[in-house]
Amino acid sequence: MAEGFISDEDIARVREANDLVAVIGERSPVKQRGRDFWCCCPLHNEKTPSFKIDPALQLWHCFGCGEGGDVFGFVMKTEDLTFPEAVRKLAERAHIDIKETGGRGASSSKKARLKDICAKTAEFYHTQLMRSPAQGAASARAYLAGRGLGGEVPRRWNLGYAPGSGVLVRHLTAQKFSAEEMIEANVAARGRDGRLRDRFYNRVMFPIFDAQGDCIAFGGRVIGSGEPKYLNSQETPVFHKSSVLYGLDKAKAAMASTGTAVVVEGYTDVIALHEGGMQNVVATLGTALTLRHIRILARHAQRRIVYLFDGDAAGQRAADRALQFIDASMTPEAGKSKIELCAVTLPDNLDPAEFVAARGADALHALIADAQPLLAYGIERRLSAHDLGTAEGRTRALADALSVLAPIKDSLLAKDYAVQIAGRVRAREQDVLDQLAQLAPPRLDAHAEAREGGAQDQARFAGAGDGARDEAPMPAQRFSSLPPSERNRLRFEREFLSLLAQHPLLALEHADALASTQWHSEVHAALASAVLGVLAENPAAEPAGVIAAASQAHPAAAGILTSARVREGVEPAAACAYLSEELGIGDAEEAVASLKSQLADARGMAPEEVDFVFNSLVAMQKDLAARRAAHKPHHD
Repeated sequence: MAEGFISDEDIARVREANDLVAVIGERSPVKQRGRDFWCCCPLHNEKTPSFKIDPALQLWHCFGCGEGGDVFGFVMKTEDLTFPEAVRKLAERAHIDIKETGGRGASSSKKARLKDICAKTAEFYHTQLMRSPAQGAASARAYLAGRGLGGEVPRRWNLGYAPGSGVLVRHLTAQKFSAEEMIEANVAARGRDGRLRDRFYNRVMFPIFDAQGDCIAFGGRVIGSGEPKYLNSQETPVFHKSSVLYGLDKAKAAMASTGTAVVVEGYTDVIALHEGGMQNVVATLGTALTLRHIRILARHAQRRIVYLFDGDAAGQRAADRALQFIDASMTPEAGKSKIELCAVTLPDNLDPAEFVAARGADALHALIADAQPLLAYGIERRLSAHDLGTAEGRTRALADALSVLAPIKDSLLAKDYAVQIAGRVRAREQDVLDQLAQLAPPRLDAHAEAREGGAQDQARFAGAGDGARDEAPMPAQRFSSLPPSERNRLRFEREFLSLLAQHPLLALEHADALASTQWHSEVHAALASAVLGVLAENPAAEPAGVIAAASQAHPAAAGILTSARVREGVEPAAACAYLSEELGIGDAEEAVASLKSQLADARGMAPEEVDFVFNSLVAMQKDLAARRAAHKPHHD
């Protein structure tokens, strides 16, 4: 409730008032094909439409990137909003008044209140920097001027000075903010004596804004000596370092117009480059670049993302960490969803601001234009770390450079790079290609596993799908390495779950199958449980409501549960019946195999127990044979 509770009734009213086709059509031209609408996906760069909108179910799914959901999910993903923010935005679009606990305005929710504290804090810090006669403020102004950030720059970027000594706490208290709110916004903290104190003391302050331009956090640089040199806000309900980029609110327009995003490592670098005319630049906030950052940037920069590394040791460590982002989305096989992630290291141990000051903005533009693809950059870094003049050095270099290709080892691009590596280390091409093939791909995280289990593939059974052209390239290699029978099993599970979520009445009919199926994916098991839970609570739930509720149980829910496709003329009920029986037969086959395994090693089993298992096996095999004979693919 603290975030501002919106009733289910108001959420339903807003959903009904915002037609999904119309909402998506405002961002991307849609065309009707059959009963569905299609468009190019607004979440990734593509020229051939793979984004399907079902006007009857009010659900969408992209077969290119695997995302999906309802109208709220669409607004959340395209505009980086929370669920309540998406509801409010769509309520305004439809001119619907919604009620929230705590009312509207600055205190309508915890997040709005925390943003208000941050805005008031930024205003206070800025006033201190620009007007305070204190020595600390004068030192802050001198520091900024020395970095070329004087004049109008502090006003344009709302830079500030934190005097500390409880001055901010007293100011915010006078603004009617409570101690608990200041602490939660991370602008204040309690000392050992229990007294409330300012979090930032004697620092130049850089307010951090979200993509919509709301102040959500701060970064502070100490004046003179002191540790830590840089101090950032901690995580709060409105600030998550892994999904925020400094300067994005100012850079996103230039990213869209140029098609390129440039990522640097510091606040002052962002400001200096923007002031120098390069306005598509952002910085991470004391963390390495994350996959979440890349996804956010890819929405604004359609062509490429360039990671600009400092030439010092810290910059080079960041460069090595960046290699973790190499995956199948960088290969030509990814088609229109390919992400071009590039990298470049500044020479002479310079940071971006120093480079521009010394050599000019044109030199930096040229350096960025010549940035290498991350794969080539990573391979070159690995090769250059070894002495290629010795056999031992070449052997180590080969293994080190090939490891960069492990995540994409089955792609044509990896084989091309492997041949290039062979030439550099004087090895036989076929030997290097064989070594590449033997590499083990890196482990995938739970969300990737959820997608690889058929995230881009649809179940292939009579009546489902339109053929091979509907299958998008897989983002992970592990799914394709599974035995064909297991790949089919995961596809069937996914299609079954998706059809039932989109047709809740059928889910009620197949509730026993949902509960008893031996799911081969933990994600699928969690989603089956979530769907059952939603329908147990509300048997009349609409598809969008089922999927929205399941999304609370697992982040991959929307992408999985919107992915089903059934050919025109094929009834969903027939497809569900087929899949239910297919999964049931698969479970029975596993049970038969388990009983055979027990009989194969019957040592320690009593004779009567062996007889029981044998009789059970005979009965199950007979039943399984009958089920197989009766299980015919449904043809339209």
